[in-house]
Amino acid sequence: MIKIYYSNHFRKRAKRLNEKQQAKLAQFVVLLKGNPFNLQLHTKALSGKLAGIYSVRITREFRLLFKFFSPDEVVLIDIGNRKDIYR
Repeated sequence: MIKIYYSNHFRKRAKRLNEKQQAKLAQFVVLLKGNPFNLQLHTKALSGKLAGIYSVRITREFRLLFKFFSPDEVVLIDIGNRKDIYR
């Protein structure tokens, strides 16, 4: 089981989501705890200036970014629209 930590930036951004998006996020956090590379998450390693960070597809439009703190701990960094989050 993976231990999850939440960055302050992530918490602020997650509070801005509507109820439906927050419910979907909660489902995906449960999947992430079980296996960060679960096929339902569509986990992708990022490259370039975001190397070491992974992206998870919450909806078609929203992505969650996380980073491994240790092999069994992750930090949720950000959540947002896919157009904006990689900047």
